[in-house]
Amino acid sequence: MQSSVRRIFVEKKKGFDVEAQGLYNDLKHNVGIKGLTNVRVINRYDLEGVSDEEYSASRNTILSEPPVDVVYDEVYQIAEGQKVFAVEYLPGQYDQRADSASQCIQMLIRGERPVCKTAKLIVLEGDISDEEYNKIKDYCINPIETREAALDKPLTLETELDVPEDIKTIDGFITMSDDELMNLIESMSLAMSFEDLLFTREYFRDTEKRDPTITEIKIIDTYWSDHCRHTTFLTEIDDIKIGHSDDNYLKIFNVTSKADDESEGTNCNINLQSNFSQPIKKALEGYLKSRKFVYADVSVERPISLMDIGTIAAKELKKKKILDNLDESDEINACSIVIKADVNGRVEEWLVMFKNETHNHPTEIEPFGGAATCLGGAIRDPLSGRSYVYQAMRITGSGDPRIPIEKTLPGKLPQRKITIDAAAGYSSYGNQVGLATGQVVEIYDENFVAKRMELGAVIGAAPKNNVVREKPAPDDVVILLGGRTGRDGCGGATGSSKEHSEESLTSCGAEVQKGNALTERNIQRLFRNSAVSTLIKKCNDFGAGGVAVAIGELADGLDINLDAVPKKYEGLDGTELAISESQERMAVVVSPENINKFIAAAKEENLEATPVAVVTETPEMKIRWRGKVIASLKREFLNSNGAKRKNSAAIT
Repeated sequence: MQSSVRRIFVEKKKGFDVEAQGLYNDLKHNVGIKGLTNVRVINRYDLEGVSDEEYSASRNTILSEPPVDVVYDEVYQIAEGQKVFAVEYLPGQYDQRADSASQCIQMLIRGERPVCKTAKLIVLEGDISDEEYNKIKDYCINPIETREAALDKPLTLETELDVPEDIKTIDGFITMSDDELMNLIESMSLAMSFEDLLFTREYFRDTEKRDPTITEIKIIDTYWSDHCRHTTFLTEIDDIKIGHSDDNYLKIFNVTSKADDESEGTNCNINLQSNFSQPIKKALEGYLKSRKFVYADVSVERPISLMDIGTIAAKELKKKKILDNLDESDEINACSIVIKADVNGRVEEWLVMFKNETHNHPTEIEPFGGAATCLGGAIRDPLSGRSYVYQAMRITGSGDPRIPIEKTLPGKLPQRKITIDAAAGYSSYGNQVGLATGQVVEIYDENFVAKRMELGAVIGAAPKNNVVREKPAPDDVVILLGGRTGRDGCGGATGSSKEHSEESLTSCGAEVQKGNALTERNIQRLFRNSAVSTLIKKCNDFGAGGVAVAIGELADGLDINLDAVPKKYEGLDGTELAISESQERMAVVVSPENINKFIAAAKEENLEATPVAVVTETPEMKIRWRGKVIASLKREFLNSNGAKRKNSAAIT
């Protein structure tokens, strides 16, 4: 049977082959392939659904640049003795090169979008043993996102996808023993604590009086994850020890969680043996003094937590009326202040928004995508607040990238590869979206070998009049704006909440999202249009948790239709559609009469906008797939954030 696929190979000419020469130097000098004499990098495009004329029109305009590229139709040139292998993205991972090529060809031919798949061929020259050849493959292929591709041309690019099964109920969940619940955490790879699962069993047994679906457990696991709900920072601290003393600092100071604590904290008698204990003790005393002032008029208990320690200064400034320009709302997009801005000689009120985000775990396991979506995610938070992000900062932590690859810890990528690929991912996203990064700092310390630090911070601004914030009302509609939904990012929120282990590189493949900066840029353009931004009553970005969290946080009552969610490809089940963290998506609440206006404006910016949910009066989140309810969770239960946690702190 003759193949319906057209294949083209594109290689940079000598002098323009920067990627190939960079890989050559890396393999020869850092990986230690001494017999290597040259490396070629060839991009392979497989196309299906284009005519001879359409292919000819695309060949030298979209797929290649004649001044700098060498093009081979169907077969590329390779000399005797050269070794070659191909690398492609895993099925389900977003391939920006293929997506951009197919979109551009569609615009050129003004017809149906062709199917396009890409791969990268690595051609090696020199005296290379089989062991070194496999070593190069291991270095170039990250199993989290890519695999070795076949060199033969397929008969077709159409993929046969299994039809997903209906969502199953976890039979017997409400009567499970504690041991069975522990096994369930293991078998479902849940991030939640055992106490959270006990709390969940109690809810379904006593309130719902039924067993949960798999989707419900996965949603709860995501909704309550450390990434989404900051459970570590909100954990109550009931025991603080300083230096080498066994005394509980809080008890010595007679400090409780209650806001009416009258202790002056003057009878401390701690054996401070560390030189650093005194300033720490002084800082804690300042915090406790601030707590007493801030919560003097509050009758409910206020637990001491890392979150309270981190936010107490702002609360004190606000109560003292020093922080009088803080912008507060029900939206949870970014820290926002109101300023007076000079706009062409006219004073206007503007909102300035600040946001920082860490992507430590994703960057650790897939550096390029992890760092790229660190910046993309940081941008989306103030962007969901309808502000335009105009500057950024990047701070990272890495082990020594000069350490030989042979000394890489089991289950980890080499520090050099993480460092270089993360820098490339961040800059790639920033350049495409058009964002200036004014400061980049990379800290090298052996402690970052355990886990990479990848922090992106951004600042955005918007005229205050462009931002409307209203409480969603029953019958309001939630529109999903931007990118389509795929399997990429499933479990990202819970993955970020887990400990990194040797198995992470082989078990976390779906957790890393792939960004598409061009779609995010289109959303920026759309939201800068005041005629559009003022249609939005409330907005949330699709960060961690996908539909279940981004839409689930918008209102107390929601009816979500997963059948309406635009998909990158078929084969996704209801659970995947509910928790996928595919990038560049926004959840926007508009009044029913403004649906068509918003969709039309989005289309002008080449953005898809699809109604996927309705706000309801009943305080619960219902999610439907294939016309059936696969999740129904009371708002009070979701907002509980799971079992209450307590912990102690030792400062030495």
